[in-house]
Amino acid sequence: MFAAIGAVEQKAADALVARSVEGGINFIDTANVYSEGMSEEITGQAIRNLNLKRDDLVIATKVRGRMSEGPNGNGLSRKHIIHEAEASLKRLNMDYIDLYQIHGYDELTPIEETLEALDLLVKSGKVRYIGCSNIAAWHIMKAASYSHYNHVSKFVSLQAYYTIAGRDLERELAPVLRDQNMGLMVWSPLAGGLLSGKYNRKMEAEAGSRRIKFDFPPVNQERAFDIIDVLEPMAKAKNASVAQLALAWLLHQRVVTTVIIGAKKLEQVDDNLKSTGVTFTADELLKLDEVSKLPAEYPGWMMERQGGDRRKK
Repeated sequence: MFAAIGAVEQKAADALVARSVEGGINFIDTANVYSEGMSEEITGQAIRNLNLKRDDLVIATKVRGRMSEGPNGNGLSRKHIIHEAEASLKRLNMDYIDLYQIHGYDELTPIEETLEALDLLVKSGKVRYIGCSNIAAWHIMKAASYSHYNHVSKFVSLQAYYTIAGRDLERELAPVLRDQNMGLMVWSPLAGGLLSGKYNRKMEAEAGSRRIKFDFPPVNQERAFDIIDVLEPMAKAKNASVAQLALAWLLHQRVVTTVIIGAKKLEQVDDNLKSTGVTFTADELLKLDEVSKLPAEYPGWMMERQGGDRRKK
């Protein structure tokens, strides 16, 4: 799986990190399972190779996936979390992790045990903040309640899939994030490359394109290409790329804190960085909202019907 997504070696990674930092990026996200730990090793080495100041960067990694055989080789138990945090620090060659995130939900481990283990890492100084990824709104609220009443570290952020071609997050997660004042970091903002401008309706693209090898995340392609049909002339009029507009749309969403780009080439970094300068008129945002909006579902449509008289401004 990671051969299709990554396959970037040290020299190329150094160049990508250098260009990103030059462009104003200071947040780097990885995970222990990415290429079985090699992503963390390459990330840490790139920072040292470039003589970057550690304290100027925000380094995030994750725990949950399988890193070894046996019952303790994955999950969110106290044993696995503490072991993997120490292993990640060793691979990164760092003294602390800025943001340590659970990479998903573990049905076998009580959230209380997970939070207590994460809190131990914060109190020890090995982790600064904790976050979550790929979990449901009710998981977040259950965790927030436990953290509040037991005075342990609270999830400060969610890393989740969100794109103009996949707006499911808006149903339950976005309201929870706003209510709990949590940050949102978007992964796969170009829908696994589908919104990069390289694909047509027949899903034909240049050789080696990621979605040809690894068709993920799942996307309603008919809706996605309806969106691209609106983005393309808009991008041409702005002298920008489809990818820039797809990223810029996310940056215009109130719930979004930051967008994680996954560039493998310097020209992709350069193109993605230009998205921060893209603006939309009210009419353009309306057009994009109309073509990409989610079908109404209960209880959302009932809340919309009933809630108008009590809505926050």
